[in-house]
Amino acid sequence: MRRFCLFIIFSLLIVGVVYAATDVRITEFCPDPYLFNDMDEYLVLSGTGSLDGITVSDGRGGFRFPPGTRINGALTIARSGPAFLQSHGKLPDFEWQDYSPVVPDVINGNPLRLANTGDELLLYKGSELIQRVAWPKDVKPREGQVHYLKNGVWDPRPLMIGQSRFEPAAFHNVTVTTFVSPDCSSEMFTYAVDRASDEILLNVYEFSSPSMADSLIAARGRGVNVSVLVEGGPVGGISPAENAAIWRLNAGGIPVLQMAAGKDVHPPYRYVHAKYLVLDHRAVFLTSENFKYSGFPPAGFNSNRGWGVYLEDPALAKYFSTVYQTDSTGPSVIPIYGSLGNPETVPAGKHAVKFTPAQFSGATVRPVLSPDTSSQIIDLIQSARTSIEIEQAYITNETPLTLNPYLAAAINASRRGVHVRVLLDSYWYNIEDEKDNDEMAALITNIGSTEKIPLEGRCADLTASNLEKIHNKGVIVDGQRVLVSSINWNSNSPNFNREAGVIIDHTGVAQYFLTVFEDDWNNTVTSPQSKTDYTKIAIVVVVILLLLVIYYRKHIR
Repeated sequence: MRRFCLFIIFSLLIVGVVYAATDVRITEFCPDPYLFNDMDEYLVLSGTGSLDGITVSDGRGGFRFPPGTRINGALTIARSGPAFLQSHGKLPDFEWQDYSPVVPDVINGNPLRLANTGDELLLYKGSELIQRVAWPKDVKPREGQVHYLKNGVWDPRPLMIGQSRFEPAAFHNVTVTTFVSPDCSSEMFTYAVDRASDEILLNVYEFSSPSMADSLIAARGRGVNVSVLVEGGPVGGISPAENAAIWRLNAGGIPVLQMAAGKDVHPPYRYVHAKYLVLDHRAVFLTSENFKYSGFPPAGFNSNRGWGVYLEDPALAKYFSTVYQTDSTGPSVIPIYGSLGNPETVPAGKHAVKFTPAQFSGATVRPVLSPDTSSQIIDLIQSARTSIEIEQAYITNETPLTLNPYLAAAINASRRGVHVRVLLDSYWYNIEDEKDNDEMAALITNIGSTEKIPLEGRCADLTASNLEKIHNKGVIVDGQRVLVSSINWNSNSPNFNREAGVIIDHTGVAQYFLTVFEDDWNNTVTSPQSKTDYTKIAIVVVVILLLLVIYYRKHIR
């Protein structure tokens, strides 16, 4: 009987080892990294149990593990330990070519080399193939892209080397102060900075406002630790006014960092396009606007329409502090010193203040980071039951035949009865081409008219609104939930930029921004493309007449 029990226990152990080993999977790999000769290519295995009998191959070469190797979670196996360290800031668990004396080696057959545009990875347990991933079949290769498996799906979003992987989070009982540009944005920035007594972390795409720089310098003068991160290569380059503001900050004792490309350095994001501050580990100031007079004018002066919030909650502040610390480190982040030059000048136009800051308590706030969690915007739109208000600087479609995914989600919501209104900017560079905001507004309205669904698009009348332009990136759903963010509705912003926003669940907050939206919506112009185009009609008539003449000559004798 004792021998029989030992036999059963031994059999269960064997079965357990086999099960654990066959539970191992390839969950990440990068076949086309940035370093010369792809020395930093790698893969990740995840699972638990023994790796005895596990082999990784590409059909030509491959490796297995030293006897007795076990896995409990994830193991990173790189071609070169030092190259992986250079790209990722840490050493791998194993390397498959002997480049580092401190990184354990696997047992090689023919050397594994992952082709950039087309190859495959095969995972074996003994002679049994337990996983195969091929590209471009299963994933679409791109230089610098990390392919990863999540919930059984490869590449749920594009993930480039060095990018963060923040997960969705929710924070409750947050105190929210709402504000808008141009009416009261400047006073709220001053209020937030003047309250800081310990630390200010600031991340913004462009910074050129002398008055905002002076507020930060004053904070530094009273002992606040101030750190600033800007985009090192904005569209059009860093302007003379921004260089002057950066020089001003440096002269005031504030270090300024930039994320920028360099020799053998690839930033993890195309643009650092976020616009937020973290203050004293207790509050977050977040907006759609750059830190310029176009977003934060002196009181009574004209500028862009933008939305912003001041959020008070230590846990939420810690979340954004972690984002800042993650983004402000790495080989692509270096100091920038600016230069002495002409500072930005105050805008000439005046603006009567209609909206003042308002405070609300008890809100639920969900951070939205691009590219990590920007899919939450589609979730927000799909959650709508009665209404969606969208105010955007612009919307661009994916292809001539494929709608922007956020817009497509809103149109689908309208098809199930949700009332959808889309308000776009009408500044000259957003309506001068044949496929921009006025055509987009007309397309949206035409879809609504054709399908007889509650869907309408408009362009703002900037003269009637007394606004420089609509620079907002906001959404209101059901008069209850609102998105305040830096995320433009194009392909690049949600997928490849670092962007920051929040979804706030609170009736009062949503109603505040809905009031602003209604004011902007009521000052609108009809899209030129929705008017009668008599030139096109004349051309069509001429063509028809010519065809009739040709037909007459051929068929009537």
